[in-house]
This record gives sequence, structure tokens and C-alpha cells, in this order.
Amino acid sequence: MNSLREANTKFMFDLFQQFRKSPKNNIFYSPISITSALGMVLLGAKDNTAKQIEKVLHFDHVTENTTEKAATYHVNRSGNVHHQFQKLLTELNKSTDAYELKIANKLFGEKTYQFLQEYLDAIKKFYQTSVESVDFAHAPEESRKKINSWVESQTNEKIKNLIPDGIIDNITILVLVNAIYFKGQWENEFTKENTKEEKFWPNKDVQAKVLEIPYKGKDLSMIVLLPNEINGLQKLEEKLTAEKLMEWTSSQNMREARVDLHLPRFKVEESYDLKDTLRTMGMVDIFNRDADLSGMTGSRGLVVSKVLHKAFVEVTEEGVEATTATAVVGGVTSPPSTNEEFHCNHPFLFFIRQNKTNSILFFGRFSSP
Repeated sequence: MNSLREANTKFMFDLFQQFRKSPKNNIFYSPISITSALGMVLLGAKDNTAKQIEKVLHFDHVTENTTEKAATYHVNRSGNVHHQFQKLLTELNKSTDAYELKIANKLFGEKTYQFLQEYLDAIKKFYQTSVESVDFAHAPEESRKKINSWVESQTNEKIKNLIPDGIIDNITILVLVNAIYFKGQWENEFTKENTKEEKFWPNKDVQAKVLEIPYKGKDLSMIVLLPNEINGLQKLEEKLTAEKLMEWTSSQNMREARVDLHLPRFKVEESYDLKDTLRTMGMVDIFNRDADLSGMTGSRGLVVSKVLHKAFVEVTEEGVEATTATAVVGGVTSPPSTNEEFHCNHPFLFFIRQNKTNSILFFGRFSSP
């Protein structure tokens, strides 16, 4: 593995295996959102703390693909990851009339706490963000509302109350937030007159179909993995790996075809407290006194108390609106043949991909209307 894209895909799949243990029917999250927020933590992490973050995010196998060095900052052996994030965020934030896609990072810091200028320069360079001073010490609730208001403004008011009551207190020092907003129209819209009520068979042969549905401009696509059998999703999930996902959905294994597509209108909103999940995956030190985040402040003592993630998607005849926010506190068959029916009337997996970078922005499972 040598790219940020592959690392993100592997981390996305590891998260999915954790989320599958939940009794929730539907799953929806943004691996890019979560890795962006944790990447800003990694930028200030050292020693074993940094190694744990790198391993969980699969950054430890990303190889250097640039001759540019990380200037005066200590970004250690993960420096190339931050360079790749810099390029990815620049690509994803390019303006276009075809769709709305915005990725925004923000660091909210206690106004009396001194962050190293080198760290502030580095997050500006690599993650296109700055630190905003807030008064956690004397006005924690006002600070919480300010952060939530910022997230709302970045996600077209779809993500509300990212940080619930009681999470921010007067000993909070640092809150890292990442928000992603996407709204696109299908390249070929569905006809509203043909929209009708149909039975959706809930999940009770690993064979499945893979379909790519481009959005206007074809820069982004939704890819659907639909089991052939009505009750086939569990078997598909058990057989699926990150490598198979990348292989099945690669351009050389896809071809254009006319398809009789039936796709349900649906809306999914999911919230995750990722602290226990990340600890289970091996990211332990950042949450306890062993944390070494001295690259942020010049001294130890700073820890992360929460990693919160909230995601929203709505699919209609015209297209899709998807948004997500992350806060870090302190065997498939061949592609469908011509005119083959692709009838999504039972549980399926789906993801939204930026095609030029092959980056998966959102990933989900739809099991229950």
C-alpha cells in the first residue's frame, strides 16, 4: 500500500467491521471526515501515541511520494501523509458548478492555552485551517454552541448539535472539528412520475451486482453493491474485504451498460461516539495520561476526551445530499449486462466516491427504510 486513498479505504473497512457489531440496521459515515480530524491530532503526536494513530489509520504503510519535505515542523515519519492530505483537500475543495462539495477543518482552542506556532503553521499548510480562540475555561456552554453553530453553517444546517450537552467543560483545551457537505444531481435524473411505493424486503449467496451511478459532471459517483439474493447482505459483508472492494469497483472492472435501475428514496442520519471504537482498534494513548501530544503545545498533559461523528444522507430522484461532521475533543458477479434489472428492493451497501482521487467520501449500509 502506498497511497492515502488505500489507507483511507482500509480504515473505512475496519470501522465498518466495528459498526456491524451494533444492532443498528443502517450505517452511514465519512472515513475522510474522521481521518482528517485525526490527522490533525497526529500532526501534534509523538512517539508511541503517533505510532498508534498511524497504525489504526493505516498510515504506517503510506510511502513517500513527494520530494518536498515538511519544512521546519517535526511531522516525523508521517509527514508524507500530511502532504497527501494537503493535495487531497485542495482537489476536493475545487469550485465547480456541477455539484456542491465542501470540506472544512477547524481547531477551537482555549484562549489562555499556548499552542506552538510551528503546529499552527503546519495545520494551516496541510489541513487548510486555523485555530479559533474560545473561552472554554469560563464559558464552556457558549463555546459548545459556537462550535455547533459553525458545524451547522458548514453542512447547510443538516448536522445539528454535533457536540451534545455535557461534553464541553471548563477543563477542555482543544476541540478539532471536520465537516463535509455534498449535494449533487444525478447525471441522468430519475423521472419523478415513475416514482412509486414498492415493497422493500428487509435482510433476513454472496453473489452481488456492482453499479456506479454518476453525478452531474461525473467527478463523483454513488456505487451500490447489491446482493443478488434478498437475504444476501450478511454473506456479502462477511466475504467483503477492503482489497476486494477496491478491486470490484476499479475502472478496469466496470463497464457502461443500460440498466433498468430501481433505487429507493431514502434518508439516513447516524451518530457515533468513536472513543471506544478507536480504543478497540488500537488507538489507546490519546485518551489517557500516556498521551504525548507535545507537538501541539511543547509539553505533555493534553489528552483527547471524545471523538464524535455525525452523518446525514438523503437520496431523491434528482440526486443526493450528504453531509457529515467529526469532532475530536482534547465474490462479486460481472457488471450488469445491457438492460439488466438492478432492483434495489432489499438491503445494500453504497458509497460516494470522488473519481479523480478514488477517494471514498461516504460509506453506508441501507437495511431499513
